[in-house]
Amino acid sequence: MTLPRFIRITDDRGTELELRTPPQRIVSLVPSDTYSLVRLGAADRIVGRTRYCVAPAEALGSVPEVGGTKDADLRKIVELKPDLIVANKEENTRTDILELEALGFRVLVSFPQTVAAGLGHTARLARALGLDHGAEPARSVIAAAYHAHGEALALSGKSRPVKVFCPIWMDPLMTIHGATFISDVLALVGADNVFARRERRYPLAADTAGAPPLSAERVAGRDVRYPRVTLDEIVEAQPELVILPDEPHPFTEADAAVFRGLDIPAAKSGNVVFCDGKDLMWYGARSTEGLGRLRVLVDAARGG
Repeated sequence: MTLPRFIRITDDRGTELELRTPPQRIVSLVPSDTYSLVRLGAADRIVGRTRYCVAPAEALGSVPEVGGTKDADLRKIVELKPDLIVANKEENTRTDILELEALGFRVLVSFPQTVAAGLGHTARLARALGLDHGAEPARSVIAAAYHAHGEALALSGKSRPVKVFCPIWMDPLMTIHGATFISDVLALVGADNVFARRERRYPLAADTAGAPPLSAERVAGRDVRYPRVTLDEIVEAQPELVILPDEPHPFTEADAAVFRGLDIPAAKSGNVVFCDGKDLMWYGARSTEGLGRLRVLVDAARGG
């Protein structure tokens, strides 16, 4: 008698999920995970997605939407009867995740802060799907991504790092700390995040107007990885390159004009540029696909 194969995985909260069989009905609440699921060969198992799960478009056109990442429609999700829900600690709300679990659904929550961690999560997804024993295309997708990451890591230390400013929002002007996925992507392509050591301060006036910040005890548990900065701080940091992604804030030419008007090397050399936000922010199978494009921007700013 052959005993059933149990799949046990631990998510990034430390929560263990036990799957008696590989899930066949998946709701993905994370655009980058939706992309990974398709690339792993599980497009036919996706029964629900957010409105932001738009790639690869050819595989998702008929998949029902279940709201957004922050405003998921729990009623629709329940109606779809998923046997696995894929979520992310940063992109989805804790309230939604807990409510779905209270309703009896298995929720796999990720929180990768580096490209390598995102690839590890993709391998974990493959294991959850029962695709971790050489099944194609999962095996090739994961192997190619790890290879690309290794190559990028090897290249990243061979040239002088380029000082880069990468905002993620315009009003208020927000950027990234070093302990973020975006900052790790930038490091992989030879960039030095000029605000890598700048934590977010609370309240807003402490972040942007020099008011006294709240004590560490009073901000305990809050995310300090996305500081709100001033134009004066950018000038002081003297970035050689300003990269403007098209998500989560769709930066415009008017936004770019603000940075081109600053007394910074990036403005003087014409290196205030736009990029596909997915190249910077989508972890998993998508994460290594944009490294070459980003490296071109960094190399141009370096002059090489």
